[in-house]
Amino acid sequence: MSKSGGAGAGAGGEVPEGAAVLPEVPPELGVHPLLLAVLHALIFLEGSDDSIVQPDAASEAVGFITAYLQRLGGPLLRQVREDLATLVEFARNQRWDRDCITYLREFLHNYGVEQESS
Repeated sequence: MSKSGGAGAGAGGEVPEGAAVLPEVPPELGVHPLLLAVLHALIFLEGSDDSIVQPDAASEAVGFITAYLQRLGGPLLRQVREDLATLVEFARNQRWDRDCITYLREFLHNYGVEQESS
């Protein structure tokens, strides 16, 4: 997770400086695309500068996303755990920023899905 300072790989072209972005995750990793979408959205909403994302609006959106995440259970939660473990390993191998690896490792705990980080 980093603050962008230039052009991004996304469909929109140039990413404004101060926008928080998760590095691209290749499809070969097999991580569920909806989990990746949620991670990208949360990192953007919570990590971007106030000049990029209006803080009150971001907070409200994050609250809803958090509530939906807390509905995870059973096989779907197991899959999310496995995907997050895959992402953590990939992030370490790719030498992503330490804060990003910690975010992924503690994701379920930080959003109230699990009581202790895995």
